[in-house]
Amino acid sequence: MSDDLSRLTSSAYSQALEVIAAVEPRIAEATRQELADQRASLKLIASENYASPAVLMTMGTWFSDKYAEGTVGHRFYAGCQNVDTVESLAAEHARELFGAEYAYVQPHSGIDANLVAFWSILAHRVESPALERIGAKNVNELTEADWESLRKELGNQRLLGMSLDAGGHLTHGFRPNISGKMFHQQQYGTDPVTGLLDYDAVAAKAREFKPLVLVAGYSAYPRRVDFAKMREIADEVGATLMVDMAHFAGLVAGKVFTGDEDPVPHAHVVTTTTHKSLRGPRGGMVLATEEYAPSVDRGCPMVLGGPLSHVMAAKAVALAEARQDSFRTYAQKVADNAQSLAQGFLSRGANLVTGGTDNHLVLLDVSSFGLTGRQAESALLDAGVVTNRNSVPNDPNGAWYTSGVRLGTPALTTRGFGHDEFDRVAELIVDVLANTQPGTTKAGGPSKASYVLGDGVADKVKSASAEMLDKHPLYPGLELS
Repeated sequence: MSDDLSRLTSSAYSQALEVIAAVEPRIAEATRQELADQRASLKLIASENYASPAVLMTMGTWFSDKYAEGTVGHRFYAGCQNVDTVESLAAEHARELFGAEYAYVQPHSGIDANLVAFWSILAHRVESPALERIGAKNVNELTEADWESLRKELGNQRLLGMSLDAGGHLTHGFRPNISGKMFHQQQYGTDPVTGLLDYDAVAAKAREFKPLVLVAGYSAYPRRVDFAKMREIADEVGATLMVDMAHFAGLVAGKVFTGDEDPVPHAHVVTTTTHKSLRGPRGGMVLATEEYAPSVDRGCPMVLGGPLSHVMAAKAVALAEARQDSFRTYAQKVADNAQSLAQGFLSRGANLVTGGTDNHLVLLDVSSFGLTGRQAESALLDAGVVTNRNSVPNDPNGAWYTSGVRLGTPALTTRGFGHDEFDRVAELIVDVLANTQPGTTKAGGPSKASYVLGDGVADKVKSASAEMLDKHPLYPGLELS
């Protein structure tokens, strides 16, 4: 930020906090403390980032007061002409940024986006043959007998997605999640030796299971995906290909992933969040081909209630930022820094799932340190390193304690960290884990949760981190009075 813009931003936030403090001072103080905490920690959670002041400020407006159920030009509430402008601009930026035929920017989160996508795919698969068969013009002409007949024809709603421990997401058919209850689901994994996707195995599973929906994408898989191959598999079995690119949308927007690694030209429907590597507000989005657009456009009231107009406005600002050349530079640095982090671990003898990375994240198997993911996560937090525990393939510790820690580079790359800093980050993390021992239960047995961090290690790591963080301040020039 320029000096003038920094002064304006500092003044705006300081005055905003004064207004908040006049009503509930504890909220104002917690807000100040959150900024201080984020500035003082090494944030390596792969799903987090730092939105620009412009994006953050856009969310704090009177658009928050509007109900705008429906779509552009077709609202169930009057007085939504400005919301129409906001939503149209956000969708326009999304289409242009990703080269999509259609964009739906109303989902409140990634899970909401996936629910909209699932129901839209099912509606499309049901409605199209029904309308054709009875010669109806729209879905309102379908009788209950028509629907019952179609449900029988479809049989079980089948979904094939990546398993959670292989790097998939809860919403890709994990049984406790709504996606695992909506569908008769099966999951594909990764090669037991390499940890990489085996497309032949995915194809064989698809031929056997014959899903209606094939889900690609991941939340903890440290490699790129060949979406052209996934589309071939989907087409062979007559499935709709849905791609969840919530984690790597920034790498698609920044043209790090192109060709067969860009899901948009290959998938029928693509979902994403707008935060994470895209560096926007917390929210979701659905991209689709024109064929699926009418079904997706009914996300409200099919799944969603009133859209969050202030967040859609912030999405428009963030997507406009992502269309700038500087975002492409940033996205490439995210990927380059992930390579540096991975090499930093490998050079110090740490074990990475798949042996490295070629996207924005690394998955560290901490079992070689004699720790569970929960123990490692907690010990690192004590040292000011913010991560999250994560399952590894065939994890013996399950989804709660886990055997892995997931680390991502988007946030610290936003702060300006480069190769040398990420190598140093790997060194500090290994130092913490090598000096952490499992604790014991009250009965004296080994614990999967408690741990003992060596004396002085946390302070040493915090001091070393502070040197790097001070060189790359968060929101430089922003000072709160």
